Amino acid sequence: MPIHLIVAEDFDLLREDLCETINAQADMEVVGEAASGAALVALAREKDFDVALVDIEMEHATAGICAAEIISKEKPQARIIFLTAHETENMILMSMAAGAVDYIVKGGAQEEILQHIRAAYQDEPMLDARVQQTVLKEYSRLRRSEASLLFFINNVGKLTPAEKQLVRCLLQGYKVKEIAQLRSVEVVTVKTQIKGLLRKFGCSRTKEIVEMIHQLGVEQLF
Repeated sequence: MPIHLIVAEDFDLLREDLCETINAQADMEVVGEAASGAALVALAREKDFDVALVDIEMEHATAGICAAEIISKEKPQARIIFLTAHETENMILMSMAAGAVDYIVKGGAQEEILQHIRAAYQDEPMLDARVQQTVLKEYSRLRRSEASLLFFINNVGKLTPAEKQLVRCLLQGYKVKEIAQLRSVEVVTVKTQIKGLLRKFGCSRTKEIVEMIHQLGVEQLF
């Protein structure tokens, strides 16, 4: 039984060439074509297919990605391969987050595309090194962020009311002397409390605490 594909590409000549190449394979068959993201969604709902070969930029810059998000939700078993001219990290991450199993940059040999299709159908996608590296880097960043958030929240629970007030002042950009005046305490008292904050959060400067709060988006805790 051949691999059933739907192909979405707004450049007619390229789409026709792709379909001709695919249909020339003994193990593949194009069951539908689309020239826009909207048409692709309608086609995916109408046809039974194994793999969708999708251009990212069609009626707008991320039309293929928007369509893929819908298709992935409605037909989670479908393998989506993006064929695109874009190779930025942001575009790669957006594509993989939309449910794609592979990402091919346009301009390569037709045989390479066919290999990617077969691999995706076997659930062994041939992600190239650049895509793998980008995805793994983002995964590592998210894991670090998750660990940082848990660490931060655990430590917020250990803060005294005075220390929370101090953090609020730091978030508002006040300096040590200004904080001392606002709270009617000695500068040395503020400095002592700051040392305690730095120790609890494993930081060396108050700027690091402020940056951590902004990065994690937990300003509301103070």
